Amino acid sequence: MSKYEYMTQEGYDQLVAELDDLKSRGRREAADAIAEARDKGDLSENAEYDAAKDAQGMLEFKINELEKVMARARILDESQLDDSEVRVLSNVTIKNVKLGKEITYKIVSESEADLKAKKISVDSPMGMGLLGKKVGEVAIVETPRGGIEFEVVNITIG
Repeated sequence: MSKYEYMTQEGYDQLVAELDDLKSRGRREAADAIAEARDKGDLSENAEYDAAKDAQGMLEFKINELEKVMARARILDESQLDDSEVRVLSNVTIKNVKLGKEITYKIVSESEADLKAKKISVDSPMGMGLLGKKVGEVAIVETPRGGIEFEVVNITIG
């Protein structure tokens, strides 16, 4: 996958901190768990040892995935972005055309997405539906229950 991961400096810094923690504390804890399980006897019938090795494999997989994201990361300076249309790092206020309800989301990379913080992934159906839209335009977002129309009410950066 050669696609870039556009993110804020804050998001990138969080990614670096998580990766550092996994490489230091995470690997140390995994090694300790394997050593403790190994001390309990016969490895061929040691479920605790198998579980510790599986956990170590999952940890290494996560480290590898985070390193891939960092390799594709491109940090965007929000002060240099244009707010004439919805883009990555835009804050977009949308109105459900049918219900009349408004909500504001920030469009972010997949690695920064956090629905509780109202940050949605640019790769999500909502993110893809909103990209490129201007204030006043209507985006149709496909859901399992059919398309939902959202009018773009406001776009800001920051």
